[in-house]
Amino acid sequence: VFSLYGQASAGTSRELSRVLVDFPVLTTIATDRSAGKIPASGSVNFVLKLTDAPHVETTPRNFTLNVAAVSQSWTQGLGLDTVNYTDLGSSNWIQATDTANWTNQGGDFLTGSGNYIGSQTFVGGTENLSVDVTALIEQQLGGTIGAYGFGVFLTSSLESALTSYYTKKFFASGSEYYFYRPALEARWNSSLQD
Repeated sequence: VFSLYGQASAGTSRELSRVLVDFPVLTTIATDRSAGKIPASGSVNFVLKLTDAPHVETTPRNFTLNVAAVSQSWTQGLGLDTVNYTDLGSSNWIQATDTANWTNQGGDFLTGSGNYIGSQTFVGGTENLSVDVTALIEQQLGGTIGAYGFGVFLTSSLESALTSYYTKKFFASGSEYYFYRPALEARWNSSLQD
């Protein structure tokens, strides 16, 4: 995730990068709830967890990332070719899939009332992301919103600021480090008492 001010070419003054992440909410999570492996709504919290990926580039400090529900289907791309700075695969800044563009470049997110946005502030910049997304997951499981995953991005004021916020990295789903991959953690009290 980043916002680079004054380094872009072709007449633009800003480059932005956002993260998309998706989980099998309507398959695995719904099945686990039906089987009693995950408690009913109101007895469980869902937390989106992304692990900071250390790197040698400049890391921003004192910034906030938003987490919002994606509002349309998208196809996971293969990432960014950092040599040629071209998107590999289907989903990128302009396209949600090979055949459909985002309505708003950078992704379409639910931002109205309904607890669609969570956020976390990073003081040192190297913290892990941990945001409660219970309301979003319960609405996805209930069918009131689509289950298209989450977008993670700088707040709009930081994306439009006259300064750069670069570069916050997280481990991706393809990481060789299994326990550092993105996770949707279900948390509940399973203790037995007399």
